[in-house]
Amino acid sequence: MTTTLIDNIGLLVTNNPAMGDLTAERRDAAIVIEGGRIAWLGDSARAPDADERIDAGGRCVIPGFVDSHSHVVFAGDRAEEFERRMSGQSYVAGGINSTVAATRAASDETLLNGASRLVAEMRAQGTTTVEIKSGYGLTTADESRLLGVARKLTEETTYLGAHVVPREYASDPAGYVDLVTGAMLDACAPHAKWIDVFCEGGAFDVDQARSILLAGRARGLGARMHSGQLAVSGGVQLAVELGAASVDHCTFLSEADIDALAAGTTVVTALPGAEFSTRQRYLDARRLLDAGVTVAIATDCNPGSSYTTSMAFCIAVAVRNMRMSPAEAVWAATAGGAAALKRSDIGVLAVGKKADLVILDAPSYVHLAYRPGVPLVRAVLPAYPSETTESAVFLQGKGGRDTDVTF
Repeated sequence: MTTTLIDNIGLLVTNNPAMGDLTAERRDAAIVIEGGRIAWLGDSARAPDADERIDAGGRCVIPGFVDSHSHVVFAGDRAEEFERRMSGQSYVAGGINSTVAATRAASDETLLNGASRLVAEMRAQGTTTVEIKSGYGLTTADESRLLGVARKLTEETTYLGAHVVPREYASDPAGYVDLVTGAMLDACAPHAKWIDVFCEGGAFDVDQARSILLAGRARGLGARMHSGQLAVSGGVQLAVELGAASVDHCTFLSEADIDALAAGTTVVTALPGAEFSTRQRYLDARRLLDAGVTVAIATDCNPGSSYTTSMAFCIAVAVRNMRMSPAEAVWAATAGGAAALKRSDIGVLAVGKKADLVILDAPSYVHLAYRPGVPLVRAVLPAYPSETTESAVFLQGKGGRDTDVTF
């Protein structure tokens, strides 16, 4: 089995809690990769021989970003809606129905091509794990096929039949909940790992959300939730009560919500791109962090309220507007995202963990917030054969130490 040595790492972010501090930084470090896992990690001067060598050139290396909340399987866009919103129109959940119409009319090939393009954008910007939700079909057949598309791109697939009530059920929301928890769930559960619900005014109330998540849990799906995006509601405390892996948005929180989150295990996933795009107030991550709540950062990539694939952008916004330090934001975008997916094999660089990592064209991860909008990702591991970027070619070099590659 081929071994690869990455050495001359100027600053290595391991996120290894055994090392004490938040990001657990090491200087002048090296990593050996074998079989897609980290086989050795330590000082460059003590690095063992390997079949291949990558000279990081003193650059910063961080874990690959874990984007634990996205909606990339859809058709069409909502640029006109965005333009109207930037002219003063308020954001409401009902805009989702316009994407539903376009998605239902699209072929599987169109949906896969569009989602693949967005996932490729994510990878080029350092994302090595992405969660993908359904939610733009809202019929049994369409939700099932959206999950089929998502499953081709990630193992972290989420059934979101409870995104909004579709127009054809506007006068019978209870009937739609019955569908979501019945025939639609039966069709979608084999393709999903998670179930999610948008518990918000204009979508589903707390009682409806409870029945939906319990039905999914009975089918072996883990619980996730959208809540607190538009107003304080009981959704956040419901997520904690049911042991949901994450509750996402949480822009509006009561003190009781924060107390519940601090006492539970549910991760709060901050979605800075949504606040940026909707001009709503930003989640105050400082309140949550100071209370001991685990916070993740994700893109919420979707055509209506956060059409970005850049975790680096979300980190910069979180530092600027959510009162997070650069170290806290980077942790939230890596180890925090892993926690939101209940994964211990990603988001951290340690022996035995997956060798998902990013080499930055910068001496420190602080530059992700310090230089917003600048493409700082030099290379992403692992590189897949389908990739044709410079970084992929760089990472696919063959031969021994006499054919080392440097930047």
